Amino acid sequence: MMNTKLRMPLVAAFLAPAMGLGTTGIAFAQAYQQPNAEVGYVVLHPSDVPQTIELPGRAVAFEQADIRPRVDGVIMQKLYKPGAEVKTGDPLFQLDDASYQATVEADEATVAEAEADLPVKQAAYDRAAKLEGSGYTAADVETARSDLASAKATLQSAQAALKYAKIELGWTTIRSPIDGVVDVADVSTGDLVTSGQDTALTTVTTLDPIDVELLEPAADILSLRSKVKNGELQLSDKLQANLVLENGETYKATGELVTPSPTVSTTTGSVTVRFRFDNPDHIILPGMFLRGNVQLGSLKAFLVPQRAGEHDTNGNLSFFVVDADGKAKQVSVPTEGSTDTAWIVTSGLEDGVKVIVDGQKTLQDGATVKAVQVKIADDGTTQDVATDAASQDSAESAATAD
Repeated sequence: MMNTKLRMPLVAAFLAPAMGLGTTGIAFAQAYQQPNAEVGYVVLHPSDVPQTIELPGRAVAFEQADIRPRVDGVIMQKLYKPGAEVKTGDPLFQLDDASYQATVEADEATVAEAEADLPVKQAAYDRAAKLEGSGYTAADVETARSDLASAKATLQSAQAALKYAKIELGWTTIRSPIDGVVDVADVSTGDLVTSGQDTALTTVTTLDPIDVELLEPAADILSLRSKVKNGELQLSDKLQANLVLENGETYKATGELVTPSPTVSTTTGSVTVRFRFDNPDHIILPGMFLRGNVQLGSLKAFLVPQRAGEHDTNGNLSFFVVDADGKAKQVSVPTEGSTDTAWIVTSGLEDGVKVIVDGQKTLQDGATVKAVQVKIADDGTTQDVATDAASQDSAESAATAD
């Protein structure tokens, strides 16, 4: 179909002689010619753009300990309140310690007996060694030496048994091995528990700090490494992450990288990257599903306003620019995500490109346009740069006159 702007003058030219319109008729017909569309554009230059990626993740406990008994016994008392914060070494359960106390006392008696026997054996040996050849033979001296060594060994064995008995007595008071919040007990007073049983008495979980495991596809990691190698992406000295909670709120604390996993999951094809966050108010709990925005660094890119265009079926951003001939030219370029209200574009554009952001809805590729440079205000509206500059000059002149 012929362009309307071309069709109207041609029709007027052919009809004017037949209708006797002459030059006046042609001018009248040309009055119906559609003028060039007026569009607003912004000039873009490449800049350092913060590069972030959004990853799904799940919160995991920094430390979590299942509390199990180390000795057999009957639970006599629970020494904590469920949900309370406990410190390392705080008592949680008290077992019946009567038998363990009796063992300690018996071992103490054995130690005392061995300690009393040792000086006797020492004196016997000293005497035999002194009088060897004068009533004591060499065999007698060796026997005395053996008895002394046996007495020393008996004392050491008794002392070791006493030490272990005291340790077992101490284990009858079950204590927290870590700082954290203690859960509800799975046992009751009077229950018999055994050493190393499968069922935990309760669980202590450290909630501050807390770790978050983010999942990044292995293919994306390869792409990022390629960008770093090519100089497109400058990594930050320290990788940090921000969290978005399940209710859409942004978590106030920033997490520090702990370590990436050295392996790729065979089920998801992702690499687990762990970040650690301060969690003094216990807002994040283990098991929560979250989204993390990881700040990788910065890259040289153009920030194309999102109002300029839309993504096509190929996933590329399609929009119009003003070319050197003053015509609208449609371009399609890949994007690297977004920031605020702009798309991040790293390729396909040249420095100083004029991107049309106003009046582009009805444009066609190749149309001649009347282009006016504009700027986008905070409320999303556009304003002519020349008009805004004139307003500022007037305001400054008025202020000087006052």
